[in-house]
Amino acid sequence: MSVRPWRDITRRKSRQIMVGKVPVGGDAPIAVQTMTNTPTEDAGATIDQIRACEDVGADIIRVSCPTKEATAAFRQITRAAKVPIVADIHFHYKRALEAADAGAACLRINPGNIGSRERIREVVNAAKANGCAIRIGVNAGSLEKHLLEKYGEPCPEALVESALEHMKYLQDEDFHEFKISVKASDVFLAVAAYNGLAEVCDYPLHLGITEAGGLQGGTVKSSIGMGMLLWAGVGDTIRVSLSADPVEEVKVGYHILKSLGIRARGVRIVSCPSCARQGFDVVRT
Repeated sequence: MSVRPWRDITRRKSRQIMVGKVPVGGDAPIAVQTMTNTPTEDAGATIDQIRACEDVGADIIRVSCPTKEATAAFRQITRAAKVPIVADIHFHYKRALEAADAGAACLRINPGNIGSRERIREVVNAAKANGCAIRIGVNAGSLEKHLLEKYGEPCPEALVESALEHMKYLQDEDFHEFKISVKASDVFLAVAAYNGLAEVCDYPLHLGITEAGGLQGGTVKSSIGMGMLLWAGVGDTIRVSLSADPVEEVKVGYHILKSLGIRARGVRIVSCPSCARQGFDVVRT
């Protein structure tokens, strides 16, 4: 019986895309991403938060673009940022067009929410014209109606099928500069969906356990889910979704990668947990 070396991580082979100047997939380092939580319309506050995240090592930062006012501020934000900025687009395709023109390195969209094939084509054309990548963002909480009717509830098969449908939309437009995520708040659902998707496509995968929770609970949940996937060699970018300061998301992301020996940033501290046998104040030290 062959036994997998217990420390061996054989990374899934994926094609490589560029998100701004950051390579994603292939043999590129796994990128750590976060997302601002300031109102994007407040360019100053958003830039300050981006700067704080850059200082702790964020490779890519996502910014919400829900309104025309947000995409108006987006140009100032992308010009001030030192790292690639992803525009988060939920429903209105025109926000994607505006963000692409305003310097987005990547557009995060759910093609099923964008509308008609013609609107998807317009978004793809804007991405091509501006050198943008795209992230197909499938979420268990917003699956298409026909998939919920087919499967009865969010399940790994439904998430993978949604991703493949959206993938075909972009391929039909001869666009291949994209990565994919199939996020869920349930760890088992997310892990099964990502593993299933990893078997049927070679596009880069962006990992995340969505709506993971607060700093402590969300860290544990994300570490378990993404740790399982990363140990299996699945994942090209990660985002730890916490109800906390985005700076903490970046720190936790690096701790996850560091614990698996994938990437290192800062000092690795080894310390005892503290007990009655200690001869000095371990916690304070």
